[in-house]
Amino acid sequence: MKVCINKKIFFMVFCFFLMMNACTNTPWHKEQAELFLNKGISSIGLRQYNQALKELLEAEKYSPNNYKIHYFLGMAYHGKGLKDLAIKEFKEAISLKDDYSEAHNYLGTLYSDAELWDQAIDEFDKALANHLYETPAIALYNQAWAYYSKKEYQTALTKYREALDREPITVLRPQIEKNIGLVYFDQSNAVEAIPYFKKSVELNAHLYDAYFFLGECYLRIKDNANAKKAFQAVIKLSPQSSYGQRAKNYLQSLK
Repeated sequence: MKVCINKKIFFMVFCFFLMMNACTNTPWHKEQAELFLNKGISSIGLRQYNQALKELLEAEKYSPNNYKIHYFLGMAYHGKGLKDLAIKEFKEAISLKDDYSEAHNYLGTLYSDAELWDQAIDEFDKALANHLYETPAIALYNQAWAYYSKKEYQTALTKYREALDREPITVLRPQIEKNIGLVYFDQSNAVEAIPYFKKSVELNAHLYDAYFFLGECYLRIKDNANAKKAFQAVIKLSPQSSYGQRAKNYLQSLK
C-alpha cells in the first residue's frame, strides 16, 4: 500500500510540474517575456542596471528557461557589481544552451577579472568551439590576455594573430596591435614592439597608454626625439592619468 501511495504522489507532482511548464510555454507568455527582455536590453544599453533587472526578472517569470534572459540578467548583475550573481546567471544560460558562445566569453572575462586564468581560458575555448560564433576575435582577444597575464607570451601572440586572421577588420584591432607590442615590450624587445605600438595609435589616436609605451620603447633605443613626441601625445590626451603624470616626469628628465 505504501508503495502505491508513493507512486500516486510522484505522479501527481510530475503532472503538476508539467502543468506549470505548460502555463509558461504559451505564445502569450513568450510574447510577454520578449517584451520585458527587450526593455531590459535597452536599459542595459543605457547603463540603467536596476531598471534592467526589474524588466529581466519579469521576463524570467514568463519564460524561466529562456537562455537569453539569463544571459542578460548576468550582464545586469555584473553592471551592478554583483559578480557572484552574474556568474550564476551565465552558468544558467549555458546550462540551457551549452554552445552559447557569448555566455562562455562573458563568464571567461569574469574569471579573468578574478585572475582565475585557467578557468577563463577554458571558457574562451568553449566559446570558440562553436563554429557559428559570429565574433570569435573577442574570445581570442580575451584568451590572449589571459595567456599574457600568465606570461605565456608565445601562446598570447598566437591567439592575437589568430584573432586578426579570423576577423581582419575587427574593432579590436587597435587594442590587439597595442597588446602585441606589450608582449614584446615585456620581453625587453623594444625594437620589435615599436611597429605594433605605432600601428595601434595610427588606428586609434586616442590610445594614450600605447603612446606611453611607445615613448618608453624609444627611450630604450636612445631615440629621445621620438620619445618626447610620444610622451607629449600622452600628456595632450590624458594629462591627469597615471600615464600622463609619468610622461611629464620623463619629459622633465629629457630636457
